[in-house]
Amino acid sequence: MAESFLILAQAGGTNPMVNVGFIALLVAIMYFVMIRPQQKQAKAHRDLLTGLKKGDEVVTQGGILGKIHLVSEQTVTVEVANGVRIRVLKRSILAKGAISDEGAKPEDKDKKEEK
Repeated sequence: MAESFLILAQAGGTNPMVNVGFIALLVAIMYFVMIRPQQKQAKAHRDLLTGLKKGDEVVTQGGILGKIHLVSEQTVTVEVANGVRIRVLKRSILAKGAISDEGAKPEDKDKKEEK
C-alpha cells in the first residue's frame, strides 16, 4: 500500500509551490485589472464631491443638468431653470462641467445659415 502511494506521488510530479505561485499570480492580475481601477474611480468621485461649490454646472446620475445654487453636507440644491430648484443627494452628482447644447436651439442654426 505504501509503495503505491509513493508511485502516485511521484507520478503527479508538480511542485505545490507552483500551484501557490499560480494562485498568487491570479490574485495579482485581479487586483490590477478590477480592484485598483475601481478604487481610483471612487477616489476621483470623492474628490469631485468635495470640490463642489456654488455656480458649478453639474450632471446628476438621473441625467438632470443644472447649476449648483446651494451646497450642504449631504444635499445639493441644483437650479435646473430660472427659479426652478431641486434638492438632490450629493452622492448622486455624476460629473461637473459645462455641457454643450448642440441640438437644443434649431432657430440659431437657421439664423446662421441666412447670414
